[in-house]
Amino acid sequence: MELYPRIGKNFDMKVFTNCRFGMMSWAVLALTYCIKQYEENGKIADSMLVNTTLMLVYVTKFFWWEAGYWNTMDIAHDRAGFYICWGCLVWVPSIYTSPGMYLVNHPLVLGTQLAIFILVAGILCIYINYDCDRQRQEFRRTNGKCLVWGKAPSKIEASYTTTSGETKTSLLLTSGWWGLSRHCHYVPEILAAFFWTVPALFNHVLPYFYVTFLTILLFDRAKRDDDRCRSKYGKYWKLYCNKVPYRIIPGIY
Repeated sequence: MELYPRIGKNFDMKVFTNCRFGMMSWAVLALTYCIKQYEENGKIADSMLVNTTLMLVYVTKFFWWEAGYWNTMDIAHDRAGFYICWGCLVWVPSIYTSPGMYLVNHPLVLGTQLAIFILVAGILCIYINYDCDRQRQEFRRTNGKCLVWGKAPSKIEASYTTTSGETKTSLLLTSGWWGLSRHCHYVPEILAAFFWTVPALFNHVLPYFYVTFLTILLFDRAKRDDDRCRSKYGKYWKLYCNKVPYRIIPGIY
């Protein structure tokens, strides 16, 4: 099973399944549900507007940051098997947009104040998620020669041995967002999903399947990444965990 399968020289299967199909179909379906609600009811409820806007902002953020996506577990470590391909071709379009699908036939009215509050909170979470990734990406790009929250970053130089026996060094960021927890970007990502789901209110469990699934997925991914890094960096990872003790939620876990 290949890590970066291609058809010919230019057609990258992971780029197609994960980005071009999975993420773009997410945006298309979000808009489709919004249009369908208008066809069914003659208007679009504020709950649907909040849901659609937040999902479109998130997808836009993804494509704005797409270059950074190549360093995530999906691309850099998970091979292009059933988990990735079926997940991005089927699971993402159907499950990730399910709160919008629910709202098509349940046009709930939130009221202006609540709608604006949810919208602003969701956009803030998406921005923090982006800024976490941007901060680490800039740290790596400059080899640690940058400012993190206005000052020189705290870091650990971690040596490791490749499968070919070559010794290399990575820099592990231990300040800024990444001083709060080892996977700090998962917190705003889960909260963003909650905020584009909560316009459905709490009349049915169906809209909350996605955010529940996402929480389990990201907590499992954080554990897998920790296990991989512990095996890769050895004593340096132990030192890193001592400096950044929380895996996801600062002060809790």
